[in-house]
Amino acid sequence: MKKRVAFVCVQNSCRSQMAEAWAKTLGKGKTEVYSAGTEEYPFIKPRAVQVMAEVGIDMSGQHPKRLEDIPESFDVLITMGCHAECAYVPAEHREDWNLDDPSGKPLEAFRETRDLIKEKVAGLLRRIEKGEL
Repeated sequence: MKKRVAFVCVQNSCRSQMAEAWAKTLGKGKTEVYSAGTEEYPFIKPRAVQVMAEVGIDMSGQHPKRLEDIPESFDVLITMGCHAECAYVPAEHREDWNLDDPSGKPLEAFRETRDLIKEKVAGLLRRIEKGEL
């Protein structure tokens, strides 16, 4: 059975979207992946879309979602370090990645965040595959 993973942030417009895209790409369908925010936001940050496109990942079809728009429980819940005040979301495992938000910063900050998220998602997927989570 596939593990259900959610990446949650405040706006679901940058970091959690990148994490969802990396998990879908690196996980190759082995996990059921979602992302959501605690607040409504109209679009994904263009620089997030741009830096993911630089590594061959198309996020142009993704859009911000709220917690109410995704399933109610997860095997793994990852918060992105944005001090999201999450309503209780049932999850077997929770962790916070404490990632700085690159919004409003130069493009290089988005690239650094993208690469860090890739590393963290790859590690998460390895732990899931080994049965550690």
